[in-house]
Amino acid sequence: MRLPWLMLALAAAACVNAGATRAQDYPNRTIRIVVPYAPGGGVSVVGQIIGTKLSELTKQTVVIDNRPGAGGNVGADAAAKSAPDGYTVLLHTSAMATIGSLYRKLPFDPVKDFAPVTMVIATQFIVGGSPKNPAASLRELVAQAKADPGKLNYGSSGLGSSLHLFAEMFKDAAGVDIVHIPYRGDAPITTALISGDIQLAFLPQATGVANVRGNVIRGLGVTGTKRMESLPNVPTVGEQGIAGFERGSWIAMFAPAATPPATVSAFQQLMAKVLADPQVRQRLMSTGQEPVGNPPAEFAAQFKADIARFAKAIEQAKIPKLE
Repeated sequence: MRLPWLMLALAAAACVNAGATRAQDYPNRTIRIVVPYAPGGGVSVVGQIIGTKLSELTKQTVVIDNRPGAGGNVGADAAAKSAPDGYTVLLHTSAMATIGSLYRKLPFDPVKDFAPVTMVIATQFIVGGSPKNPAASLRELVAQAKADPGKLNYGSSGLGSSLHLFAEMFKDAAGVDIVHIPYRGDAPITTALISGDIQLAFLPQATGVANVRGNVIRGLGVTGTKRMESLPNVPTVGEQGIAGFERGSWIAMFAPAATPPATVSAFQQLMAKVLADPQVRQRLMSTGQEPVGNPPAEFAAQFKADIARFAKAIEQAKIPKLE
């Protein structure tokens, strides 16, 4: 009567051993990195940087597969439905943590259909202020907003964007009422700050740092746990008494959900080596992006936490579901 159980145990052991062997041999053919945005954009550039080094490290071809459309959902769907063998991974932004709350219906589940692999880079946001507004610090702007509820405006790059959600989280944390004005991208936001049409905006480092250093806009604060080397005189949001802004945005890698854990771990270890390379680090850090490469479990925990905080921001802002 024990024979069937023995056979099952042997079969299970064989599967485990086979999986370990596959992980040891991995990778032995072309790796595809799906980027759900157009070529030439920030995510695609990061993909090219890490893809080149990954190919050099593994001696395998690495293909950057740009699949733009529907705010990144077209590429994410293609990656979710790919073979779970470690040879297709998704390179996506922190938008992955928002889409489940933003969209009424998706062709994939951002949690159930993916295995978090590693955070590739982390970035801070710049809190930009208008030079035409008398508030010279975030504390002064908060006081101004509390004195005149609903009189100040903030800009974002669109409904449900990271810049929108971070500003909504700021409103909640600071206890202020500031009106949202959406724009089509970062450049119009900067123009609106300069003209005084808006008094506040959360901006990406790529555009925010240069404009603050050039005295085009005011640097009211930075998200993150410490000040930026490129803006040493701009205090963090936390330093100014507003908690919950220790992180900004990120770009990370995900694998199809059924990818064997050993393969996910093997890929993460490869990425950690890629991101530890001095040339790769220098190229990424020159644009204000911090290489990370953390273990799958650590990134999975942060991904889960970000989903919760963005869901709260979306609910509080009463952002309607997108189709």
